[in-house]
Amino acid sequence: MGIFSRLGTLIKSNINDLITKAEDPEKMLNQVLLEMQQQLVEAKKAVAVAIADEKKLQKQYTAEVDKAKEWERKAMVAVRAGDDALARQALVRKQEHENVATQFQQQWIAQKQAVEKLKDALRLLNNKIEEAKRKKNILIARKKRAEAQQQIANTMQGLGDTSAFDTFDRMADRIALMEAEAEAGAELAGELSGDTLESKFLALEAGGGDEDDALAELKAKMGLLEAPKGAAAPQLGAGAKAAADGDAADADADAADAGAASAAASSLTAEDMKELEDLDLSELEAKLNAKDA
Repeated sequence: MGIFSRLGTLIKSNINDLITKAEDPEKMLNQVLLEMQQQLVEAKKAVAVAIADEKKLQKQYTAEVDKAKEWERKAMVAVRAGDDALARQALVRKQEHENVATQFQQQWIAQKQAVEKLKDALRLLNNKIEEAKRKKNILIARKKRAEAQQQIANTMQGLGDTSAFDTFDRMADRIALMEAEAEAGAELAGELSGDTLESKFLALEAGGGDEDDALAELKAKMGLLEAPKGAAAPQLGAGAKAAADGDAADADADAADAGAASAAASSLTAEDMKELEDLDLSELEAKLNAKDA
């Protein structure tokens, strides 16, 4: 193969490839249907002309038949008039018209058969066009569905690419850096304005008080520490209240006994007190302890 033949083949292949890539199925189908519609219009015109020729041949055949009948009538008139020669001439003319009528009849029959074939071809072409229209709609729907599927596949492929997620991570890091810089700027502004020390004291005064009071209250409840002054005394239950009332009653009784003893002591004389001090009460206390045990 020569260089020019190879070059020509290469050019043709590139051109065919460009044409194939440039072909849009929907546009191509519309163009094909448009051409088929034009062919249908031309076919209808051709069939119409053929039908007109068939009608014309039929009229010519009918006219020649009528002329032959007319010359036959004239021959009959000549025979009635006794003019046989004229009758013979009329019959010759009649035969001529019959011959022409026979030719027209043959042409008319042939044209009529051709017209029927053309009509069948026209109906077939029309059916093909209608079928092509239906197929075109189906093919266009399939094309659009394929395009949608391809678009979804491309989108999913784009989501599967790690570059998108890398971009998200990079932007998250950048935003975190911006937040850190903003906090650093606010802290530096506080340092320069002298508000940091005051804010620390405010935080110290505001925080920790409630926790300390709660801890002190818990320790007091456990009996480890005296309850804080500002803390409210825990509400006593019914049993605890009764026990407290009993303790208060015992304390009142002890106070009354102490008062009575004090009063009795004040009524004794000095000699009586000396005598009481000389008494040995150890034996009495031992008996009382043994009795209690």
